[in-house]
Amino acid sequence: MCGIVGYIGQREAYPIVIKGLKRLEYRGYDSAGVVLYDGSDLKLSKTKGKVADLEEKAQKEISTTGNIGMGHTRWATHGVPNDVNSHPHYSNSGNLVIVHNGIIENYEPLKKELIKRGYTFKSDTDTEVLVNLIEDVKKQDNLKLGKAVQVALNQVVGAYAIAVFDKERPREIVAARLGSPLAIGIGKDEFFIASDASPFIEYTSNAIYLEDEEMAIIRLHKPMKIRKIKDDSLVDPYVQELQMNLEQIEKGGYDHFMMKEIYEQPAVIKDTYRGRLHANEGLIKMAGVEDNLQKFLNADRILIIACGTSWHAGLVAEYIFEEFARIPVEVEYASEFRYRNPIIRENDVVIAISQSGETADTLAAIKLAKEHGAFVFGVCNVVGSSISRETHAGAYTHAGPEIGVASTKAFTTQITVLTLIALRLAQAKGTLSNSDFHRYLQELEVIPEKVEEALATNDTAKAIAEIYKDAPNCLYLGRGYNFPVALEGALKLKEISYIHAEGYPAAEMKHGPIALIDEQMPVVVIAQKQEHYDKIVSNIQEIKSRSGKIIAVVTSGDVQVRELADHVIEIPKTVDALSPLLTTIPLQLLSYHIAVMRGCNVDQPRNLAKSVTVE
Repeated sequence: MCGIVGYIGQREAYPIVIKGLKRLEYRGYDSAGVVLYDGSDLKLSKTKGKVADLEEKAQKEISTTGNIGMGHTRWATHGVPNDVNSHPHYSNSGNLVIVHNGIIENYEPLKKELIKRGYTFKSDTDTEVLVNLIEDVKKQDNLKLGKAVQVALNQVVGAYAIAVFDKERPREIVAARLGSPLAIGIGKDEFFIASDASPFIEYTSNAIYLEDEEMAIIRLHKPMKIRKIKDDSLVDPYVQELQMNLEQIEKGGYDHFMMKEIYEQPAVIKDTYRGRLHANEGLIKMAGVEDNLQKFLNADRILIIACGTSWHAGLVAEYIFEEFARIPVEVEYASEFRYRNPIIRENDVVIAISQSGETADTLAAIKLAKEHGAFVFGVCNVVGSSISRETHAGAYTHAGPEIGVASTKAFTTQITVLTLIALRLAQAKGTLSNSDFHRYLQELEVIPEKVEEALATNDTAKAIAEIYKDAPNCLYLGRGYNFPVALEGALKLKEISYIHAEGYPAAEMKHGPIALIDEQMPVVVIAQKQEHYDKIVSNIQEIKSRSGKIIAVVTSGDVQVRELADHVIEIPKTVDALSPLLTTIPLQLLSYHIAVMRGCNVDQPRNLAKSVTVE
């Protein structure tokens, strides 16, 4: 949940670290810190608040020279957000300094033991315990830093990505990971360390992603060594060429990353199906599916595991897989799946969905499914991520970096990939007629153009936002394929505007939520001219009879709902199964404009981080 940046080389470290922290601020932004080594002394500055606050403070209180540096942007777990709990943290001697993403679960007994040994602690963090544990191991056994880190990490329980520097070894940084991502950029006589590759993309296109329970000893003018933490065995590193570019991680003229990413959806949906969808030939080509086609076709059921927005995409996929391929589907919250005793069979296919590919609960659920012999297929966005490595096979969404905490393009590209898989299975099983199969392919091919049309509703969404920006509550209703879209629309509003919102199947309104309806309650209804349309109209009439305010997302040319609704947003017509790719667009825009009008931090909403890499 936190962001780590490190640099060792010939350049000035400070500007690299600060710029890197700004790019990682989506991972955590309640406090930030930087430490620099100028060849003789460590210089530390840290503060509660954002990286901009750190930058202002650091310029006043420390010299920012030095060719070695580490930085951290925090999402608090142990200890409230304040200057003292901010990272980096020193050891008691002041020789060791650490930055850490993750949770050390057994920090309390470790802390008690260290206190008995004479150590004192300034912060409430588990991280300060870890750096002093490393120092204690190093001192007791007279070890070099790398070995001390290894021995200490074998004593901790939890998750971590760390970078540690020791003044006594001034040309070296030790990095390690378990459960939290860590990338090492490799330049000419220089190295970069970061939670993802965005902080160093302009300096190098070569990176190594540490695997779980691996540590790297990074030394100037010497080959980097990677070892297994458990048994000290050497690892032959795999150097990857990065797929992102600098333009992808800049705002490109938009006020916020979220708006940029909303408007990228036509292009990234096309990128997602490019090379996979061949509508004119009536073909879908996906290597991860083709190589494992029999596993899908022989599956007793498909289990979809995910969290947050990815879970909503999984709900859409449940409708699509069952409709097209006639395979039973269950959709599980990964966080619940891993902590009960689920029934998992060898003939089950488990599809794990995650934008980052690092979601801790989803990773744990994958491991559980594999232990029970299930075939696990990953759907994620980040190349080289933990989920892409942990699953048996998978498909990337090709959405490009998503910086805004509230997922937008991740949702639509996940649905696109899952739709392609369902269609391919339907073709192989013969559960769709040839004419219907071709119709779906052709309609999917033109979805990017229709998303472009849906984006043209921006001004309408903005005008509606002005009216309802101060509403304390909001309901979202949908049916069929668009019930998950109602859930996703409500989540977007909650995440970035802090308005309480709930999504429901429209038919469930009478089973409780209708009690909330009055003239103060805006109700967003997804009312597409498709199956269940008459039922949706009846739901709208029930709301109107109780003085509720209706914001309806309708099919272009709709007359009946327009007469009933207080506000309508028109989007193009498409087949029912693909409608979530369009209906979600105005809901994203509506949430965005309400949040901006309320003065909320759209890209960095309070208490949230982009990638949930801790439990």
